[in-house]
Amino acid sequence: MTLVAEIDTVEENKNIVAQYRRLLRHAKPVLKDGDNAIIRKAFNLAMEAHKGMRRKSGEPYILHPIAVAQIAVEEIGLGTTSIIASLLHDVVEDTELEIEDIRKEFGPKVAKIIDGLTKISGVFDKTMSQQAENFRKMLLTLSDDVRVILIKLADRLHNMRTLDSMARDKQLKIASETIYLYAPLAHRLGLYAIKSELEDLYLKYTEPISYRSIAVKLSQTKIARNKFIRDFISPLESELHKQKVSFVIKGRPKSIFSIWNKMQQSNVDFEHIYDLFAIRIIIDTEQDNEKAVCWQVYSIVTDYYKPNPDRLRDWISTPRSNGYESLHSTVMSKTGQWVEVQIRSARMDEIAEKGYAAHWKYKENTDKTSKEERGLELWINKVRDLLQRNDLSAIDFVDEFKSNLFTEEVFVFTPKGDLKVLPAGSTALDFAFEIHTHIGAHCLGAKVNQKLVPLSYVLNNGDQIEIITSSKQKPSEDWLKFVVTTKSKTKIKDWLKEEKKRIADDGKEIVLRKLKNLKIEMNQEVMSKFLHYYNEKYAQDFYYKIAKEVIDSKGLRNALEQIQGVEARKDLLGDLKNKEIKLTTDSSKNDMLLIGEDLAKIDYTLSKCCNPIPGDDVFGFVTVSEGIKIHRTICPNAAELMAQYGYRIVKAKWTDGHELAFLATLKVKGSDRVGMLNNITRVISNELKVNIRSLTIETEDGIFDGTIQLFVHDTKQLDKLIKKLHMVPGVMGVTRYYN
Repeated sequence: MTLVAEIDTVEENKNIVAQYRRLLRHAKPVLKDGDNAIIRKAFNLAMEAHKGMRRKSGEPYILHPIAVAQIAVEEIGLGTTSIIASLLHDVVEDTELEIEDIRKEFGPKVAKIIDGLTKISGVFDKTMSQQAENFRKMLLTLSDDVRVILIKLADRLHNMRTLDSMARDKQLKIASETIYLYAPLAHRLGLYAIKSELEDLYLKYTEPISYRSIAVKLSQTKIARNKFIRDFISPLESELHKQKVSFVIKGRPKSIFSIWNKMQQSNVDFEHIYDLFAIRIIIDTEQDNEKAVCWQVYSIVTDYYKPNPDRLRDWISTPRSNGYESLHSTVMSKTGQWVEVQIRSARMDEIAEKGYAAHWKYKENTDKTSKEERGLELWINKVRDLLQRNDLSAIDFVDEFKSNLFTEEVFVFTPKGDLKVLPAGSTALDFAFEIHTHIGAHCLGAKVNQKLVPLSYVLNNGDQIEIITSSKQKPSEDWLKFVVTTKSKTKIKDWLKEEKKRIADDGKEIVLRKLKNLKIEMNQEVMSKFLHYYNEKYAQDFYYKIAKEVIDSKGLRNALEQIQGVEARKDLLGDLKNKEIKLTTDSSKNDMLLIGEDLAKIDYTLSKCCNPIPGDDVFGFVTVSEGIKIHRTICPNAAELMAQYGYRIVKAKWTDGHELAFLATLKVKGSDRVGMLNNITRVISNELKVNIRSLTIETEDGIFDGTIQLFVHDTKQLDKLIKKLHMVPGVMGVTRYYN
């Protein structure tokens, strides 16, 4: 036995050395004199610090930081400082080493990055999201060094790639955090390849059947797809060679997640998704000629294939705020299939793949690149402003931050013709605050393209806006309902704060008088109970609503009485987490679900947002006032619940139980014909003996859309029904609907 262990250790060490050497090979182009030695020093320190530690998979822990460094170099394009920080990113959190030790050995830059990557330790308030706090701390370093975020993304990507060894509930939690925060963050920083892989891996662990199904179908259609691509690009290649354009053409399938997402949004199956891939033409030319050559290539493409005029996207003239540049067009192939064509230079392609990190390579080349970088710098400055706000809880901060990640942009002009870029959905009032805080605060209306519009007017690309102000105008609470930018919201709230404080002081007096009559002393505990009961975050909001009579002060006694029941609910979470629960359900209620670490039988309700039925992959969420609610793992709210309130998630699993009926909804689409409705109902009622609750059919231009609500026992019965309906002549799609 000893001999086997020694042989395994020898093989492991060989693998570690091989991975380390591979890292150095990829890093060689960016290394300077002396870099090898300091990287070796970091590697040795990490090896010693993580000695004897293993990951859940059983492999030596050191392979993880090496892999993170590899991603940082190879896939993001970072350099020596990032390699060192990646190798050491877990030593402070998981070992005896402290930040001061790192600072002494490797300097303040590396220490600052690692500090940003180190999770907060200590005891957390149960009402606070630990994940949100960790995320905010990581972003605090953004004002000093963006590499913290980039390395964190590399760390998350490797964790997602190695998620197989984790328990199912951990997989769901980590995957949910990833889709909720990290994939949008990768998108915002221009790391499209990493963003797509994170999304695909999320789907792999939350919807494994759908993921495998799409992957298999992509593989099965690969030969036909490659032939189509060859035929499509053949005339383009000939013409590009004739015109002496230096180029590379790539045809790549869309990501599994994007295909799945389109299937969900369009309510169609895989066979009805036509834009499964995109053609990318990458030109090699001097930076000064990029724009002209890209349009030259566009002209060649549209000479052979008719473009869709509504699908032209010119991100060369006006790059996205994360620096992304490309010319996108959707054209009709000779076989009647729409194809997306992306045209860009090699420089643009590197920025598109490696995002923010690639800017460093080009930033001193020309004034043009510096201008392009400003978009991303402006966004980072907005995040810095957000970080300086002290009135946001960790969860509010993450929500606010997230709202700035995935948004598209709108390009508008001032009366003098200056270009302004705002998030899509921005209003005339957002534009006013973008110009100046004073103009926004006194904004009375606006003229868009010489026409008078209200403050809530939603801006469109190309609009030219003139703001009308009045000294008598002041911000109101209603403004917050239609502004979308963080700057607008912050400034409006600042203006309202003083007025709100005065009104809240009046409300406080009302509450104190009422409690005095009830012979109850106001203290922090009582206030916390009121805030939980009325779903308020701050005491000032509670007092304000009392003064405004939104909350009836006469109901305070009743609120305190109901809070007693809430306290018992809150204890439930501790019982579940400590594996001490011994609860049983009422025998008259469905007892098909086992919940918690011990998978015990306890009371629960099925969430209406996703209507889970037996056989669905589910989890339990401990609410503050409504006990445990059961959600599907792909519920529209699942990612947010798991990402922000991971400590409230408990295991839930179906067991064999009574023949109970659960309500499910199907969406059916197809070509209308005589007898179609009869065929569908016969399959449901006669063949499978399923009870229909309701059925609605709408027909337009020979195509029908139907919604069927029916009672089924479990997912097996539902899947069988869906397959049967697919076999009805004329039916083009059948999908389960969750809302």
